[in-house]
Amino acid sequence: MSTLDLSDYKPTRDLSRAETLPARWYTEPEFLNLEAEKIFYKTWQPVGRVEDVMRAGDFFSCEVLDQPLVITRNTADDLRAFYNVCPHRAAVVAHGRGNRKSLQCKYHGWTYDLDGRLLRAPEFEGVKDWDADAVCLRPVRVETWGPWVFVNLDPAAAPMASVYGDIASEIAATGFNLSEMRLVERRDYVIDCNWKVYVDNYLEGYHLPIAHPGLFREVDYDQYRVDTYRHYSKQHAPIRDVKPGETRDRRYVRSGEGEEDALYYWIFPNVMLNVYLDNTSINIIIPLGHDKTMTIFEWYFEAPGTGEGWESMQQIIAFSDEIQQEDIELCEWVQRGLKSRAYETGRFSVLRENGVHHFQSLVHEYLTRE
Repeated sequence: MSTLDLSDYKPTRDLSRAETLPARWYTEPEFLNLEAEKIFYKTWQPVGRVEDVMRAGDFFSCEVLDQPLVITRNTADDLRAFYNVCPHRAAVVAHGRGNRKSLQCKYHGWTYDLDGRLLRAPEFEGVKDWDADAVCLRPVRVETWGPWVFVNLDPAAAPMASVYGDIASEIAATGFNLSEMRLVERRDYVIDCNWKVYVDNYLEGYHLPIAHPGLFREVDYDQYRVDTYRHYSKQHAPIRDVKPGETRDRRYVRSGEGEEDALYYWIFPNVMLNVYLDNTSINIIIPLGHDKTMTIFEWYFEAPGTGEGWESMQQIIAFSDEIQQEDIELCEWVQRGLKSRAYETGRFSVLRENGVHHFQSLVHEYLTRE
């Protein structure tokens, strides 16, 4: 049981009176252990892609923070997930990815089928009060959503649909085709900041005019807003109309359909989904320590091609990378500032920072649950 004192933060629904999380919630190492147990181990976490487990026998190993897992496709075409830990002496039973009829511990050769049942325990005759038929890999909740595989380490967790709400239907209703998107590129960014600093930054457009001049030229900042729901939020950042006679180079041209230009979602605690008519990117925020974070960016395109199509994709990725580099600098500045003796807590812009307030209130809710 955690001994952390959380009484120094009492969120209020009244944004005009609310204060931000105290600085020590970002800087004290003990918070990450509590966040692992109460947030990351109890929420749906993306761990891989459906295309990597399409055939019977396909598997891949993965992690949720420090918890090793393996995802399999069994002979009945069911997707399964297990802790990647042999019950004998805790060695892993799967490395990397591939296709096999069984999983075998490379330590002592214990072998399991793709449903996690023990098939063989060499030289274990004579062991008393032990039932081989009861030995199995410990299962984990697993679901697919779009092109991704998600797991939840909480056996009692609600299904993904209850958390992700209407996101899938909203995306489908506006003509986006997530199932047809194919991975084109992945980049991993390691940032010297607490994971919550990065999420805070994503959830507001308040910094666009100063920090992102290229992006600011593209969006209609006056119409930028964030709508919050139980476990996710949706950002509206419409592409700005090109004014008559405007000759300045623009990366995007408004389609005229408004909402159809782009959809931006954040799902508690650490998944961002940016959906455009021709591409989708998922951002997964992984804490590596209390002051170090990995941000995984994956870009997906429908029917990736060559020539001009390929060049357009590379320009989109380059523009996204430019914005990411600007955000990295901001987040590392903030992390250093949070360590200052001059800062304890701040206030929210009622107009621009309701998304940040929503996230921080959820962090408090999860960390203080019995």
